[in-house]
Order: sequence, then structure tokens, then C-alpha cells
Amino acid sequence: MNPILSNLRHITLSYAIWLLVGCLLATLLVLTNSSPWSNALFFAIPMSLVFGSIAASAYYVGRALPLKNRRFMMVAGVFGGSALLYGALWVLLCFLWNKLSVFFDENWAGIVLNQHLTSLLFIGGTLLYLLSILIYDVLLALDNVRHAERREAASEVFAREAELQVLRTQINPHFLFNSLNSISALTTIDAAGARTMTIELAQFFRQTLALSEKQKIPLIEEIALCNHFLAIEKIRFGKKLQVQMDLDDDTENCLIPPMLLQPLLENAIKHGIRDLVEGGTIRVSSKVRAPWLFIAIDNPIDAHAHPAPGTGTGLKNMQARIRSLYGDKSRVEWQATENLFRVELTLPLERA
Repeated sequence: MNPILSNLRHITLSYAIWLLVGCLLATLLVLTNSSPWSNALFFAIPMSLVFGSIAASAYYVGRALPLKNRRFMMVAGVFGGSALLYGALWVLLCFLWNKLSVFFDENWAGIVLNQHLTSLLFIGGTLLYLLSILIYDVLLALDNVRHAERREAASEVFAREAELQVLRTQINPHFLFNSLNSISALTTIDAAGARTMTIELAQFFRQTLALSEKQKIPLIEEIALCNHFLAIEKIRFGKKLQVQMDLDDDTENCLIPPMLLQPLLENAIKHGIRDLVEGGTIRVSSKVRAPWLFIAIDNPIDAHAHPAPGTGTGLKNMQARIRSLYGDKSRVEWQATENLFRVELTLPLERA
């Protein structure tokens, strides 16, 4: 749609500009002794407003020639021909309006429209219409740039969503396979425990499906997901696995990507608790130091144990997801001492 006609404010501004053009034309008529003020205004203002309506067609002249298909001679022919045609049309309307004004037989109506003035009106109308085409052409170019930027932004969003969806589909089977292996191991030694673990697994995936379409969830909901996972693992490891949650109250409604912490807890168990004869305690802590949210997971390790085999899927997916969502505004750090492994996440602070 014509941007000038898109809303009332643009229309009002456009006709205010053409009213000013009419006043300038009347001034020129007076300064060149072509007519007195009353006659000049009565002629110039209506004709300028009429020309403003005609000039709106310049938008469609510009649209008729897409930028990528333009050639110099084609542009010169179409733009120049249109300007000459509408310049002639305006002169004709000026002539008809002046004829009608003379019929009023009033001193304040009508001007002497001689050949010299007619030529000047034709040249002025042609140039004004050509200027209108160029202005609309600039507006069309800017509009194309804005559309291109919106398409690019939409493409980036779709690409990011696709990447996140792929990462999610990798996380859920990874956890499911490990859980099913645990259930399989329990069936021969603890049938009741296997049944309880199956129920917890079903509850976990039921809750995961409910949140799968969300890009971010409150930390308290992520902890609830993790508690289902930990309940499954506690059946397997018994008293060897202890968990301590040290969450500041003001972090509970902070937003994080779903399924962000579960892979870290899984690694803490697989590469830490499992190798310790007496087990140990996994500590999850969170705090806010505006504008950042800090989350840390600590687990004891056996420095002399052989590392458990793995593909690093959990940590890789976590890093990829955080990079996709936050870019350089986030940080993931980990360090291992003789008896402790610590992962710390630093995320931009966002609240539900």
C-alpha cells in the first residue's frame, strides 16, 4: 500500500506539504506580477492540492520497476515519460480551473494564464512529479531493506529453534537410554525398585513434554524436573547418592532453558558418585548478582579412578544451547580439584 496513504497522519502531513507548495506558487505569481494575492491564492492552493493527489500515483510508477530489473534507459523512459505525462495533465487541470474561475466574474478569481506561465507550470509540474517518483523510490528501497532485515531475523529465529529442537531430541533419548539400562539392571535384584523407577521415569517425561515447547522456564520448575531424575537415581544408588539444594529464594523465578541442569547432574553421578565406594553429596546452588544468575553444581570425585566412558553429550548440548540462546552474554566454567568437580553457569538475569 502507498505509504503516504497508509494512515491519517501521513495523509495530513502530505497535504500540509502541498499546501505549502501552493503558497509558494502563489507568492511566485504575485512577485512576477502575474496576479494579485487573492487571485494567486485562489488559483495556486487548489491546484497544488490536486497535484498532491496526482503525485500519489508516483508510488506505483516506482513499484512498476523492481530494483533488480532496472536498466538506465528503461528507468529514464518510464520515469521521464510519466513525469511529462502528469505535468501535461496538471497544466490541463490548471487551464480548466482557471476557465471555471473566470466564469465567477469576480475580481478575486482567475489569473492571466499566458503561454509563458503555462510553460512554467508544465516544467514545474514535470519536475515536481519526477521528484515525487524519486522520493517514493527511496521509500520503496527503505521498505525493501526493512523487509529483508525482518526476513533475515525470522530465518535466524527459525534456525535457532531448529537447532534447539535437535539438541532437545538428543538429550531426551540420552537420558532415556541410561534410565532404561538402570531399570534393566534392577529388575533382577530389586523388582519393586524397578517398578518405582519406571513410575518416576514416566512422571519425568510427562513433565518434560509439558515444557518441551517452552524456550525458557523458571529455575524452580527445572529443579522439579531434576528431582524426578534424582529420585530415579537414588533408587539405583541408595544412600550412596545424597543431594543438597542451596537455592537463594530470589532465584526461583529466574528463567533458564529447560533440561539445562539434568545432564550436569547425570555427569556428576556417572563420573563422580558412581566411582566412590561410600558415595557422596551433590550440591546444587544458585544466587543472583544483578544482572547475572549464577548456578553451580559440585560433586565429589575419586581422583584415582579411571574416567567412565562417555560421549560428552550432556555437556556439549548444554554448551550449544547456551551459545544459541545467549551468545557471548553467558559463560560456562568447570574445574576439578583432587576431590571435587565444579561446574558453574553464568547467565543473563531474566525473571518470569
